[in-house]
Amino acid sequence: MPETQTALAPGVDVQPPDGLPRNRLFLAVGAMAIAVFMSVLDTVICNVALPTMSAQLQISPAESVWIVNAYQLAAIVVLLPLASLGDRIGYRRIYLLGLTIFTAASFFCANSHNLQELIASRAVQGIGAASISSVNVALIRMIYPKRMLGRGVGINAAIISFSAVTGPTIAALILSFGPWPWLFGINVPLGILSFVISYLALPKPLGGVTNKAPFDYLSACLNAGLFGMFFLGIDRLGHDGLSMAAVLMLCVAIVSGIVLWKREIKREFPLVPVDLLKRPIFMLSMLTSICAFIVQLLAFISLPFIFQDEYGMTPMQTGALITPWSLIIVFIAPLAGHLMTKYRAGLLGGIGLICLSLGMAALATMGRHPSSLDIAWRMMLCGFGFAMFQTPNNTTIVSASPANRAGSAGGMIGIARMSGQTLGAVLASITLMLSPHHAGPIALGMGAAFAAIAALFSFSRLLN
Repeated sequence: MPETQTALAPGVDVQPPDGLPRNRLFLAVGAMAIAVFMSVLDTVICNVALPTMSAQLQISPAESVWIVNAYQLAAIVVLLPLASLGDRIGYRRIYLLGLTIFTAASFFCANSHNLQELIASRAVQGIGAASISSVNVALIRMIYPKRMLGRGVGINAAIISFSAVTGPTIAALILSFGPWPWLFGINVPLGILSFVISYLALPKPLGGVTNKAPFDYLSACLNAGLFGMFFLGIDRLGHDGLSMAAVLMLCVAIVSGIVLWKREIKREFPLVPVDLLKRPIFMLSMLTSICAFIVQLLAFISLPFIFQDEYGMTPMQTGALITPWSLIIVFIAPLAGHLMTKYRAGLLGGIGLICLSLGMAALATMGRHPSSLDIAWRMMLCGFGFAMFQTPNNTTIVSASPANRAGSAGGMIGIARMSGQTLGAVLASITLMLSPHHAGPIALGMGAAFAAIAALFSFSRLLN
């Protein structure tokens, strides 16, 4: 390979034929790991701090959940359009732009003085996170050799899982040394570091991009109407019941979805990859992922309120008790990737999700005065189940799509994760509002049910 292809010169217009050279690969993976870690971490890092933020900002617990919802909702609305744009102008550009937006928004989150400013900054931060997530898998296919693609997807899935479940622990550590704005301020130096390394290490595509068709602005608007109005409508339905506003939002979502489906099904490179969704293995993997991530957010929003409000624990104790979920993933995620060479993803995912369901049910019924050991083994069971599901599931989604649809496949992985997390956050918010004194066990019980449904979807893949 010529020297110009291995140098870290940002101006080199090269996409290696089979991944990056070893030294440059390590730099690219490290930089992307930091970015993915931050974007996923900020989905859940606020959860431990919600009771504290609720008190300091003088808002109700249900209102405080919108600090999470604003991030999720903004991200899910723009994720697929950004993935489609990445196919047209280059994954590297979308990724670096998203990293810049995310880092700047983190600074403004840290300097917010009221709920309105914080929600607005979190929404912008969500757009930056969506930019990173929308092209993450496409970049993995570019930088890893083909023989290492499964390992690359597994490493990425492990980072996502680890980020999500270590959020409460990291938040607790930060809160033990400083106020809640530090939760966001920590992203600024990390974001700058990741940008510099990514700018130097990530390749530019050779000969242009994979899709030169004009960007479909109408489909992007319909996509926003579908996802935005659906989740806002569900939230409004929980707060106001069957109100005119809730019904109108849901009707807009349904109409937008129908028009979007009919429009996209005729297109060669649709913004919403409906052609991929018609593949049973792809659709079942998406449904499995959505249900599993609903469980994740139901757990990580409800558990801090249970531990702090009902058990009287500190944020540090809360983070420590949630840590076993993250620790077990460090060991099980690589094992799940290895087991994929011997067993089908549907079987591994189904077994893992049954364990997740049992763990959530055990958490929901652990009583008023559980010991640390009582909590720890339940958290470890949940972490084991979640780790067994995610790597095989994401690898299946990537493998079920053509190489030239890498952006679409990556966008759909992000959509599944963020749809589940957003719906989980909305359901947690509704539960906190309707039954504030019993919200924790109810939310955890719902999580057990969704994990069982996810297991059914996963096992169904064995029939295809």
